[in-house]
Amino acid sequence: MSPTDRVLAKIDELLQELQEVRKLNERMDKIALFLEDIRLADVIQNYTAPRKLLWINFLAGLARGLGLTIGTAIVLAILGSILKEFISIPIIGDYIRELIQYVQSYRP
Repeated sequence: MSPTDRVLAKIDELLQELQEVRKLNERMDKIALFLEDIRLADVIQNYTAPRKLLWINFLAGLARGLGLTIGTAIVLAILGSILKEFISIPIIGDYIRELIQYVQSYRP
């Protein structure tokens, strides 16, 4: 194979790669336009249906609050059961015993 043939073959390879890159760029442009259309549709939907937006945000806030309350209760229950194990320690046990009595005084 002569040097000219090698150069021409390399140029053909580069042209094919360039065509593939152009096809990928066209696909990426189409995807970008599609995503912009979706975002625009979402924004329009939120502005045209404020009740729906308020309802969704209300439910999301309610779920967060409920999750926070349940999570806090679980963590405090675990912490309380761990603290009960330390009652027998001389100095710390007195404070823990007082804390447990204080909490139990508010139980029904």
